[in-house]
Amino acid sequence: MECISVFDMLKIGVGPSSSHTLGPWRAAELFLKELKERQLFNQVKILTVDLYGSLSLTGVGHATDLAVMLGLSGADPEYVPVENIGATITEIKTTKSLLLGAELPITFDPAIQIVFNKNFLPFHANGMTFTIETQTGELYSSTFYSIGGGFVVKEETAENEKNDEIKASFPYPIDKATELLAYCKEQNMTVSQLVYENEKSLRSEEEIRKELLRVWRTMLECMYIGCHTEGVLPGGLNVRRRAYDSHQNLKSTLPYSTPQEWLETIRKTKVYFRQILKWVSCFALAVNEVNASLGRVVTAPTNGSAGVIPAVLMYYLVIENHKAGEKEIQQFLLVAGEIGSIFKKGATISAAMGGCQAEIGVSSAMAAGALCELMGGCPEQVMMAAEIAMEHHLGLTCDPIGGLVQIPCIERNAMGAIKAINAAELALDTDPKNAKVPLDKVVSTMWETAKDMNNKYKETSEGGLAVAVNLVDC
Repeated sequence: MECISVFDMLKIGVGPSSSHTLGPWRAAELFLKELKERQLFNQVKILTVDLYGSLSLTGVGHATDLAVMLGLSGADPEYVPVENIGATITEIKTTKSLLLGAELPITFDPAIQIVFNKNFLPFHANGMTFTIETQTGELYSSTFYSIGGGFVVKEETAENEKNDEIKASFPYPIDKATELLAYCKEQNMTVSQLVYENEKSLRSEEEIRKELLRVWRTMLECMYIGCHTEGVLPGGLNVRRRAYDSHQNLKSTLPYSTPQEWLETIRKTKVYFRQILKWVSCFALAVNEVNASLGRVVTAPTNGSAGVIPAVLMYYLVIENHKAGEKEIQQFLLVAGEIGSIFKKGATISAAMGGCQAEIGVSSAMAAGALCELMGGCPEQVMMAAEIAMEHHLGLTCDPIGGLVQIPCIERNAMGAIKAINAAELALDTDPKNAKVPLDKVVSTMWETAKDMNNKYKETSEGGLAVAVNLVDC
């Protein structure tokens, strides 16, 4: 049984896409590790990268080529100063060279040595092959697959997909929602308490606390940056940032200088229904505008859907419970991470495999379940909230205009956040005994829907809005 940590579902990285940016970035890092293990690193003369399927079709708009270059250069997406990314890419393109692994200078012309192949590899829609030629003429190739949410696998090891860091068995191993509920009943625990026990088998309590709060601080800072940055998003669609304007209309006149002080001032604003809708939308838009600008976000469970979970958690903190703090933040993230892992195990969190239902749908389900527990919902209601949220995202396609994670992606985060709040409220008002659709059923239905969906609606920009709306219309 695969053990997926909350910190695998909530990764800190760089936008705009977990599958097309973070995944290829991590794959490049893994390739460098392979070269060193095989003692080929210092022998590299020529390096080429072949991108396949969805990575090729929407790779430019998703910055896949840039991510590969940054990964090969030894930059870490979790810590790289995002303000330096542009300069690094410009230097590589201008000098036609890069410092492999921050150690070995090699000739590298991305226009020639990053190849976009429209054909799909059979194992997964997001395939990439790294090939080197050594000083002695020896060739070595390695193929990786970015399977969504920043997860990367090789076909030959996919059966043992467990992360090297988490091969220890959880005390409460979970693949399905029914198993999670059975453990909760047996141990008389909430969902967050049970997940916490699993996490304690991997890390100390202090490490869990610090990492969960680091994830939240990254989310909060992302919302803060998005709400205080105006202008036009990069990529050519000339999409104007909206979170800034929305925030200007909503904010109070109270002074603040930090993200936490900002949060406190929002708690003192009006809470009429329209204002609440606008605040939640503003938070979600802010995150995904930062994501679209190659900013730092938390993959939750993907970059394209990174705005839903922080927007809903922020809603709880600034609207529902002004006394909430670290305890509630940790509780929310633990529940959200576990629900996301159930979808990853039973279906997919890759838009290239399942359309946008696998991204916004899953993130909405994660947020709905987490909010439901914070609002007093029992484990059965938590699962019901997640089910309701996903049920009303089934069949959602991924059809980004221009291959960019902007239209309709950014707005979808606002819609997913609102649906999550609504789903939590519906679940709280429902006796679990009257539920008709178990969460496991909607997970399997989502996967069947994904398999039936035409490939042109799976992050290829070859269907839907991507072809109905011309770039000149934008």
